Amino acid sequence: MQDFKNIGKRAGKVALFLAILFVIFELMAERMEIALIKNDNLVQSRNKSLFRIQREPQDSIDVIVLGDSLSYASISPMELWEEHGITGYVCGQSGQKIQETYHMLETAFETQSPKLVILETNTLFRGRTGLEGIKETIEAWGNYYIPIFRGHDIWKSFLIDKKYPEESYKGFSFRCDVQPYKKGNYMLETEQKEEMPDIVVKYMESIQKLCYKKGAELLLVGTPSPVNCNYRRHNSISAYAESNSLDYLDMNLRLDEIGIDWETDSLDKGDHLNLLGAEKVTKYLGDYLEEHYELPDHRGENSYRGWEKEAREYEQKAQLHLEQMAAQYRNRRDSLCI
Repeated sequence: MQDFKNIGKRAGKVALFLAILFVIFELMAERMEIALIKNDNLVQSRNKSLFRIQREPQDSIDVIVLGDSLSYASISPMELWEEHGITGYVCGQSGQKIQETYHMLETAFETQSPKLVILETNTLFRGRTGLEGIKETIEAWGNYYIPIFRGHDIWKSFLIDKKYPEESYKGFSFRCDVQPYKKGNYMLETEQKEEMPDIVVKYMESIQKLCYKKGAELLLVGTPSPVNCNYRRHNSISAYAESNSLDYLDMNLRLDEIGIDWETDSLDKGDHLNLLGAEKVTKYLGDYLEEHYELPDHRGENSYRGWEKEAREYEQKAQLHLEQMAAQYRNRRDSLCI
């Protein structure tokens, strides 16, 4: 009987110790979360959007954009603002997996009430099976529910003064190289489909439910990318959108309307768009949103003066970059003609 009492006492001490440790951990995590929101230079590029979106004023963002690198290389919120007064934010990540897409949306909904969620569709074909899929799901869960995981490199910032500065305009950064795509038509019509992974289908159901719960519409958008897009993927997404009553805008089938020129608009031989291509895509997207959705125009409103100031800064820098890109393209073209 005495042994049982001793075991009970030790178990109680262990439980008390774990409880105290948990409280300390939670307090540390909360302080770290606040620090990372205030100063995202402490965060590596891939996770910056997790903290930057929380820094935006409460309920000030009407359009949230999700997806992998195609999302933040193709859609410029400042262009949407200047042309339509739409407040958007790109919560994209390089190689964003569908699990991360879902948790990123959860994060955005914590402080924002967007009327529209745009999902760039390249992420719909990222998803592993088996143990790798389980690992990806657990990692995404940990990043969302355990803040210290999101800023796991923060110790470098304090111990060796490691910083990760990055200029960004509501999730969009200037990408100004010009490397043409020259392999011709990549959207060859077919009836074949490239099926989405099961994990993607599962999480898409959760994303739709979350959007419905929060009162946001969901729009699927495929931005121009010869390296990543083809007609088999288009067919799969189109069928999925129809069966789930979702709108689907595939810009890869509207290149002429958008005005895409692969000689000038490609960043890296058809993988991503550069600044010039992104401006064309964003202009087309803005006109599409104005025609199909009821989104407010906030230009001139006192509470959005910060957007006006940031837009002026963005326009000045964008114009300079575009001039440099034009010169770069001319020099490359002239060198080929010699």
